[in-house]
Amino acid sequence: MQYRNLGRSGLQLSVLSFGSWISFSKQINDKVADELMGIAYDNGINFFDNAEAYALGESEKMMGRILKKKKWDRTSFVLSSKAYFGWRGKENRPNQTGNSRKHLTEACHEALLRMQVDYLDLFYCHRADKTTPILETVQTMNTLIQQGKILYWGTSEWTGVEIMEAHRCAEKYNLIAPTMEQPQYNLFERTKVEADFSEIYKNVGLGTTIWSPLCSGLLTGKYNDGIPENARLNLEGFEWLKEKVLQEDRIKKVKKLAELATKMNISLAALSIAWCIKNPNVSTAILGATKKAQLLENLKAIDVLPLLTVDVMEKIEKIMNNKPEIAKW
Repeated sequence: MQYRNLGRSGLQLSVLSFGSWISFSKQINDKVADELMGIAYDNGINFFDNAEAYALGESEKMMGRILKKKKWDRTSFVLSSKAYFGWRGKENRPNQTGNSRKHLTEACHEALLRMQVDYLDLFYCHRADKTTPILETVQTMNTLIQQGKILYWGTSEWTGVEIMEAHRCAEKYNLIAPTMEQPQYNLFERTKVEADFSEIYKNVGLGTTIWSPLCSGLLTGKYNDGIPENARLNLEGFEWLKEKVLQEDRIKKVKKLAELATKMNISLAALSIAWCIKNPNVSTAILGATKKAQLLENLKAIDVLPLLTVDVMEKIEKIMNNKPEIAKW
């Protein structure tokens, strides 16, 4: 396993990490989750990602049960949660969502209880909140850090402007600024990580914990001939994801990428993940496996990384033909 600093912080994350979105408490049970987390940990993964909204809190409860059973040294792994959407679903009332001081504070306490830990290493604002002043959010996160309930805070799917406003507030009032952003990043979703944040890396040393490196499974090739019966795209409530992922032009590109992977004698999944972590601005790529074989295959991305020569990267670029323009500041 390789490890990278989270932005300019001193925290080191495994370049591959393990997340629970969709899978925990929806696709897999405690037994499978226990096995997968064990495989991840034994292979050097030290970051496990979660959020209040995942399975409406049940994902955090499941991860908490497993962590308690594993009895791993707490200093040996990094644990996260994210707040914004709430966990009560349609029953959410005012103040049970968003980035207000009230919700972030209560969401942090609830995550600690669900995961049965004393502190969170990473705590994210899962989305930007247009109704709460960013200064209030920065102040709240600063307080949670001072209280020892979280160690680092960050954002997820915020714009570059919103991230820099948080840094401006932090600098002006001598508060702790966000350390990391969690954006989607893969061969199809590139603009934020490669273009929008290009100057932010230089200016404030932003770390990134990217999600969906396989574009919800599209970049494994398993949707090339339709949707398998047990695939996550068939799950109730994720119709929006199916519409976004399964586009004809994308399938054509995936088939060409699969041909390249076959010539290199590697899997398309390992190639796609390796391509993500080839970017030095990616601190870690979050994996979301539901089967042992799947996770082991994804972990091979570490071995594929040295194979991504200039020639191979150019071939991939030619297939994708979607390199974003760098933002001009």
